[in-house]
Amino acid sequence: MEDAPLKEFALDDRLANDSVSVAIIGLCDVRLMKDRRWPWLVLIPRRPDKAEVFDLTPLDRVLLTFETDKVASALKTLTGATKINVGALGNIVRQLHVHVIARFEGDANWPGPVWGYGKAEPYSDEDMNSLIAKLRETLSQ
Repeated sequence: MEDAPLKEFALDDRLANDSVSVAIIGLCDVRLMKDRRWPWLVLIPRRPDKAEVFDLTPLDRVLLTFETDKVASALKTLTGATKINVGALGNIVRQLHVHVIARFEGDANWPGPVWGYGKAEPYSDEDMNSLIAKLRETLSQ
């Protein structure tokens, strides 16, 4: 009897359409959401068919925590945000992903949640590329 082939990781279409990859930092693909209202990153563990943190192996849960902390700290350093919001909801996109969002007093919908508020405002190519370069540099330190 042959071993079943390992299933490959595939990024959810909605995550792919709403974000752009910044870096792969081990377990996770770190992606920038295409909404300039908030510096907003999403960490997506590159494991197939995972919807919940507890679906990960114990080692992957540790890696996810470490990488979430690293990304949150880098985003805080880079932006000087008032608060970093971290959350894993998955009510619409079931694929496991963790949001890391820089919030500022007076930003769009402060102090309320970012989800479902208004319409996404796209970055200019120049602004997006500049932010991605700064994020890559900060994450590499």
